[in-house]
Amino acid sequence: MLTRVMQILCFSAMMAACTPQTSTEQPAAVSAATELKLNQHWQFFKSQAANADLNQASWQNVTLPHTPQIEPLLVNNQWQGFAWYKRELAIEQGWQGKTLLLRFEGAMNHAEVYLDNQKIGDHLGGYLPFTLDLTDKVKAGQSYQLLVKLDNRDNAITGPKPLNLLDFNTYGGLYRDVRLLVKNPVHITDDMLANQVAGGGIFVRYPKISADQAEVSVQTELANSGSTAAVVTVQQQLFFKDQLVSNSTQEQTLAPDSKQQLTQLLQVKQPALWSPDAPNLYRLETSVWQQGQLLEQQTQKIGLRQFSFTADHQLQINGKPTFLRGVNRHQEYPHVGYATSANADYRDAVLIKSAGFDYVRLSHYPHSKAFMQAADELGLVLMNAILGWQYYNPDPAFSAQTIQSCRDLIRRDRNHASVLAWECSLNESDMPADFIATLHQTVKQEYPGAYSAGWQHGYDMYLQARQHRQMHYETPTQPYNVSEYGDWEYYAQNAGLAQDSWADLKEEERTSRQLLSHGEKRLLQQARNVQEAHNDNLSTPAYADGYWVMFDYNRGYANDLEASGLMSIYRLPKYSYFFYQSQRSPAIQSSAYQAGPMVYIASDWTASSALDLRVFSNAEEVELLVNGQLVARQKPSQDKYSSHLQHPPFEFKLPAFAAGTLTARAYIGGKQVAEHQVSTPGQASAIRLELDTQGIAPVPHDVIFVRAYLKDAKGSTVPMQGQHVQFTSSGDVQILNPDVTVTEQGIATVLVRLGEHFQGASIQAGVTELSIPAQQITFE
Repeated sequence: MLTRVMQILCFSAMMAACTPQTSTEQPAAVSAATELKLNQHWQFFKSQAANADLNQASWQNVTLPHTPQIEPLLVNNQWQGFAWYKRELAIEQGWQGKTLLLRFEGAMNHAEVYLDNQKIGDHLGGYLPFTLDLTDKVKAGQSYQLLVKLDNRDNAITGPKPLNLLDFNTYGGLYRDVRLLVKNPVHITDDMLANQVAGGGIFVRYPKISADQAEVSVQTELANSGSTAAVVTVQQQLFFKDQLVSNSTQEQTLAPDSKQQLTQLLQVKQPALWSPDAPNLYRLETSVWQQGQLLEQQTQKIGLRQFSFTADHQLQINGKPTFLRGVNRHQEYPHVGYATSANADYRDAVLIKSAGFDYVRLSHYPHSKAFMQAADELGLVLMNAILGWQYYNPDPAFSAQTIQSCRDLIRRDRNHASVLAWECSLNESDMPADFIATLHQTVKQEYPGAYSAGWQHGYDMYLQARQHRQMHYETPTQPYNVSEYGDWEYYAQNAGLAQDSWADLKEEERTSRQLLSHGEKRLLQQARNVQEAHNDNLSTPAYADGYWVMFDYNRGYANDLEASGLMSIYRLPKYSYFFYQSQRSPAIQSSAYQAGPMVYIASDWTASSALDLRVFSNAEEVELLVNGQLVARQKPSQDKYSSHLQHPPFEFKLPAFAAGTLTARAYIGGKQVAEHQVSTPGQASAIRLELDTQGIAPVPHDVIFVRAYLKDAKGSTVPMQGQHVQFTSSGDVQILNPDVTVTEQGIATVLVRLGEHFQGASIQAGVTELSIPAQQITFE
């Protein structure tokens, strides 16, 4: 058996022969399987014509992830059409006899792939991966032109609604990674290419989970594309904090041109179980050996955990009763749509966890693997969904596409600790009963024992939005999740599902749809709405709720942003963000996100500010001071909007406005644990620039927010709305905002894409109208 040092060398080098210490054989060197990211050196062209003359096209040099068009902040005419991507694909001489697989992680929406003008495959659906086998289509030592043609126009077979009726945008392009997998004739199969029910690749399950012992079942599918039988050894090694805790080795004989599954069982004593508060992850290494040589090794992080429900439908995680406070997320970023970076997705997960949430509904389509991995690491339970929104097509091709999407979603994400259930359901779409039954059964086939979920009956879990419950409430007879709440019922008074028909139904001050720039009064109303709604959810038998929505986003049918987000589209918090943050226990601590005791004053503290002051905190008591003078020290307020809350807000009544500084101090057990101050802003006289990294260091080709804060002479942010800030850049970075950049609550934000050599590049920002000199921030 290899020593740990040898294993690390094998995994990092991959192309070198690695021989177990116990072997005395000296066979010829065989390079282990590896992968190459094909994200660079692409050229791009777009057209409205399906048969454009590519020889006359104006090709642009681009790097993936890529979007066909940098969009304005308000996307009211998202680009749709045909996008072509091409690059050279060089097949190395050393790959003679190898299996070569080309994998696309996301290509919107109908993809056709060509090699030297010969079509080698196509794929329908823009949210899930597909893999093409190049082995018999290329020769070692030769180069080919790889061409990808994408069509992101409305599609009746993939759905959902046409874009001009849709509540979100689908964007386009090669917006996720493209990889070339170089494998030996004997290899671990690709989960997408295998297209095998409950098979393909590596499938990890947990037959037994307890505090004393856990069993980890690892199913590996192997292929032998060679012409002779092969005897291989498959080794499973499980590590926790770099310590080997369990392993299994099994020998297998593979017939020529065959596939075979084998299952190995790992025993773990006193396991460190995964949960939202303790997201413990193990490292599973699967290695395939032949005659002492490493053929392939795959490494993944897994969490040992068990989701179950009591007789009264309450969720238990590892036997512990758990209510999941959650939120819905769209994966859209401003200007680049879905073409984000892995780091950007991770930063979103950090923001969601920092906001006090332990659960995310991935609305209404599969999100990136990077976000899934972040959820595993941070402790976010996920409701994983296929594409669907207010659209059903009776065409059998549509049903087949939807069912295949369910299968592919599970195959891609089944090993993630974070996934609670599979929403193989078309959201808010009237589906026939037999179609629901097929989707439910598909979940059971692909992942025996897993939970299905949907907004109609027929699934294991019932997802019901709060506005739907108000219209036709039924006492659930199965696990019940308040899938959406806090927005639509305040905006449209349950006007039904024709959402695109109700543009101006409610008064602006009643709705939860409040931009950050709408100011204190309206942001306080949003916070009151979400408090009332969340409190109401806690009176139901639900095991979870999910606020709509985490981030503001664009809609295909509307000429404005959907602004019910707890954060702006530029990921700046509104008051509601801090309400939810206050609902987390102060005992929870983490170095990966904001946690622990907190206190926040929901006020700008200007002459027009509310004198009924609201303070959010998860402490036992809060004392409020005005210019150092004690106003009151009190416990949380109690009213009909807080009867079920763990940590109701603190309401202070002030006699009059007094310019200066508000100070809120939070106490637990008589000891001060947190403090927050807000000062009456003066005149803006300076700019402070910040990189919003959320603790995730920038890397080449990252996208990252750069923020300019307008400051007064005392360093307080001046909450000005609509003030133009001029941004410029130097070095290998690109400012992506195509619009004039203006402030929200005194903060102007630009989205920046980093180049390969961004270190030393800088961003400058100034305000000419206010005679504020430019400031500069440099990337390290």
